[in-house]
Amino acid sequence: MALRNPRSGVEDRWYKTVTVVDPVTGEKSTKREKSKQFGKGKRWRGRYVDPNGVERSQAFATKIEAQKFLDGDVTTKVVTGTWVDPDRSGVLFKVVAEKWYSTKKLRKPKTVAGYRSLLDTLVLPRWGSLPLRDIEFEDVQEWIVTLSTSGSYRFAGRGLSASRVIQAYQVIDQILRFAIKAKRLAVNPAEELDLPQKSPAEKRYLTHLEVLRLAMAAGRFRPLVFSLAYTGIRFGEAVALKVCDIDLDAKRITVSRSATHVAGQGIVETDTKNHTRRRVPIPDFLVKELGKFVENRDPVALAFESRKSGHLPLGEFRWAFDLATAAAGLDGLVPHGLRHTAASLAIKAGANIKVVQKMLGHKTATLTLDLYGHLYDDDLNAVADALNLGAESAADQLRTEAENEDLEDTGPSDLPAVS
Repeated sequence: MALRNPRSGVEDRWYKTVTVVDPVTGEKSTKREKSKQFGKGKRWRGRYVDPNGVERSQAFATKIEAQKFLDGDVTTKVVTGTWVDPDRSGVLFKVVAEKWYSTKKLRKPKTVAGYRSLLDTLVLPRWGSLPLRDIEFEDVQEWIVTLSTSGSYRFAGRGLSASRVIQAYQVIDQILRFAIKAKRLAVNPAEELDLPQKSPAEKRYLTHLEVLRLAMAAGRFRPLVFSLAYTGIRFGEAVALKVCDIDLDAKRITVSRSATHVAGQGIVETDTKNHTRRRVPIPDFLVKELGKFVENRDPVALAFESRKSGHLPLGEFRWAFDLATAAAGLDGLVPHGLRHTAASLAIKAGANIKVVQKMLGHKTATLTLDLYGHLYDDDLNAVADALNLGAESAADQLRTEAENEDLEDTGPSDLPAVS
């Protein structure tokens, strides 16, 4: 079937123009007369041929409304490339959501499982049965507020954390962006929403003595506690280490994998968080500690195994870790606190921000500064001291010049005091 040429116009449904032939002269003329639709429904119809060559129309009560529809809603969108096929925008949100989800299968298993959980518990129960074109900005904003104050369908009456609400928003936002790229929507109704603010988590930094007490109380996990606190590797990276990754001669640990529990799949091993491989330094005392720990073991065996062999689950470690924190007087400390401790101890030892970034495996030094920049406050005191010395030196020089030139209007009391 041949496509129609792009065009548009306003049609009067109640009247039609007919051609009349004079029976005597044979001359033709036109006149308006009532159509079969006279008095039925809305009088005016805006008709246009879309960019796909399909004719579309919409009825209006007045001619002005019909022309405005064509001039603004149709012509402008066609010209600017934001026109969307109404049939494609009428698809249910859940259909597009599942298509979006299918494109995420190449992400890490834990990330994919997180998307699935957010879809099933928060996003689809609210938006799944709605056509894309019916999703409005104010409705999405109201949903965000409701999640924060009253919770979800599954957890009604209990407001969700700011972090969880933001995660839910990110999912619906990504799906709607996907719909725009698929030419199902012209604009994203979830843009520029007011989101809840996450409270910055308070970081806890242990001293060398506190780390020693904790490790001594950790029993068989003593080498792991020392490794986490003095290398800064993540727990998932630590439990994925093999004996051969610990190079005692070079005093380095090679981090290239991470093991994480994924709902329905158990512990899954993948590459690191930033898909990079790094080598982190080992202090001499830890070289000796790990030397005894890995002595005569199979190089390809996991360095930190579960009691039942295989990857060490966080729950198994956490049970012993919580007992150790209680025994060491460090109640409330979580395993990730050892990573913060490693950063703190490295900074106190004089490591610059780039070294700490490399050690922790952060993507950028900016991220490291955002997390631990406040630990460099002592450097500001050194800068202030240096500036003070410069000011005092300049004051001394100016006093000498004033005395030599015997200036009456500038006395020593007008200048900065020299300590």
